Amino acid sequence: MKLEDIKSLFSKHKEGQLYGRYITNQDIEPLLNKLPKEASVNVIGRSVQDNPIYSVQIGSGPKRILLWSQMHGNESTTTKALFDLLNSLLNGQSALKHLLETCTLYIIPILNPDGAAAYTRINANEVDLNRDAQNLTQPESRVLRAVFNDFKPHFCYNLHGQRTIFSAGATNKSATVSFLTPAEDEACTITAQRKVSMEVIAVMNAALQQEIPNQVGVYDDAFNINCVGDTFQSEQVPTILFESGHYHEDYDREKTRELIYLSYIVSLNYIAKNDVTGANYKAYLEIPENDKLFLDIIIRNAKVEGELVDIGIQYQETLIDKKLEFVPKILKIEKLDGIYGHKEIEANGNEVLNESGEALEIDSENVLVRINGEKVLLKTK
Repeated sequence: MKLEDIKSLFSKHKEGQLYGRYITNQDIEPLLNKLPKEASVNVIGRSVQDNPIYSVQIGSGPKRILLWSQMHGNESTTTKALFDLLNSLLNGQSALKHLLETCTLYIIPILNPDGAAAYTRINANEVDLNRDAQNLTQPESRVLRAVFNDFKPHFCYNLHGQRTIFSAGATNKSATVSFLTPAEDEACTITAQRKVSMEVIAVMNAALQQEIPNQVGVYDDAFNINCVGDTFQSEQVPTILFESGHYHEDYDREKTRELIYLSYIVSLNYIAKNDVTGANYKAYLEIPENDKLFLDIIIRNAKVEGELVDIGIQYQETLIDKKLEFVPKILKIEKLDGIYGHKEIEANGNEVLNESGEALEIDSENVLVRINGEKVLLKTK
């Protein structure tokens, strides 16, 4: 499919009821209730706090694909894109009809509803579900494992979000979308099923390079059998980690949402139309590995207590009265050569103080600073 056609589908079918980063069961339940009869919606389990975990199954094709999102409750961009995808696939006039004839999709939109409501990575028992694949101590982990056992997928899509700190390699380009084909052994052997997932990722990367050149990365594939992706890959199922990251000034992750949607369509279309053997895996190896070279804001050449330094600021994502706030926090006061800011402010050697006119301190939260006496707002718009 042409990218312009996919972008047109996104514009037409984007789910308007979902916006921003704070997405919970309360947001998706009205959408699940209005899905057409072609979608099978079920409660497949309950969370620690007895909240329902929903599934949506669509399609009747022989190629089975399992997709789960918000295993980490505060990683919601892929969830928004899932509902955009559902709207597109379930539209009677859609150009994507062949996907449902060739594939069967089993979607878990929010695996960790308690973490989603609290806007935390962990579940209500303070367990990272992505480190519970072997011990299965949590009800949410057991739900996913049961689905994997029963559905017997040919592909797994492990859907996540990443922080703004990541660069696509050792560059000043943000890793707006990242991928990984997880390892299945300590040696990180490039096995047959890893080659299959590498081939699919390479196809998505080729498409994304047309939209966000040099802004796609891959993660280090160090093996951890406690991670879900590593476990499923080790059980011979090609598994793809999706990570939605930062696009310029897009803290609500709405542009990234479109890019994830594009990745869904491109990959599903490729799987539907091809017998993916892994023969074309090598392009994956050319995608740069993520580095951590970004801060949200850097104030350059600032005078702090008589010393010329840079000031590194990172937003703390804080839920206040069920509204997500991006609170600026000073992490570094030093020269930050080789580190980049998503926003950079030039102090030109002038003194930088906090709002009260006092010296800045590491770990302090500052909505604004004073540069040479002038107020400069640090919060996002």
